[in-house]
Amino acid sequence: MTHHSFTPQTLHNSIGSHAPALVIASGDTVTAATADAHGFDWRGVEIACRPNPMTGPFFIEGAEPGDTLLVTIRDIRMTRPTGWTFDVLSPNVVDPQAVHRFPTRRKTEWLIDAAAGRARLAEPPPALATWSVAVEPMIGCFGVAPDMGQAISTATSGRYGGNMDYRGFRPGVEVMFPVSVPGALFFLGDVHAQQCDGEIVGTGIETAAEVTFTARVMKGQKIGWPRGMTAIEIFTIGNARPLDQALQHATTEMLDWLMADFGLDAVAASHVMGQCVRYDVANVFNPAYSVVCRVARAALP
Repeated sequence: MTHHSFTPQTLHNSIGSHAPALVIASGDTVTAATADAHGFDWRGVEIACRPNPMTGPFFIEGAEPGDTLLVTIRDIRMTRPTGWTFDVLSPNVVDPQAVHRFPTRRKTEWLIDAAAGRARLAEPPPALATWSVAVEPMIGCFGVAPDMGQAISTATSGRYGGNMDYRGFRPGVEVMFPVSVPGALFFLGDVHAQQCDGEIVGTGIETAAEVTFTARVMKGQKIGWPRGMTAIEIFTIGNARPLDQALQHATTEMLDWLMADFGLDAVAASHVMGQCVRYDVANVFNPAYSVVCRVARAALP
């Protein structure tokens, strides 16, 4: 299979049926450059506008509506030694009476030491003078074109993927997306050097990167919502607001998966899920919230 290197000339602020930027075969690997969430590249030069400009789309030969696109995240290499976040919690994640404690929200620079695997504030408050966090790069926004000719803002997410901001989208993870248009039209971008569960300040540590991925078409395998696999677990993602609707989508997709691929009926699947499911709140900042439903492989019959 072919390994492509791709630097975008045009970036997109919506995920939809845009003209393909690169045509690849099923099984090919791509190393693609991405800009940060506000459109700044590896040099710190603004090459696109906010929100979350996407690299792509990549047209995968043989992908048709009703198939599934399997994307393996092989590597995420940050290409800039700086990133940024906002500096206070989002008002929607605290009690209303707590909002007055925060100053006006500001964009704050971080210094990323990829070799040491640490990131720290460029101008920390005194209490955080020696404080740093681990560098654990992840993809904030990626997915495939939705159906009905829609082009949906990269600020949000849905069945097609999008701005899910799940910190589990790291190297070594396999992610599945439902194909709705010929070629799937896969987009990616919005890499974070680190991020908490929920993205509760409205960002991760936003930076530019190169992402290496392999795309494979799973013919005739239809799914409803994004799914993922690691060496130790399987997971599904629901995207919606309110939060309970996102949880319902993720839980139903896991139920469907266990019944379709693991030989369980609804009762058996309910027993497994009722004792073994774990939930992650992936994002509670974006227009659509994201909830992850996980089951350990060791718990599967």
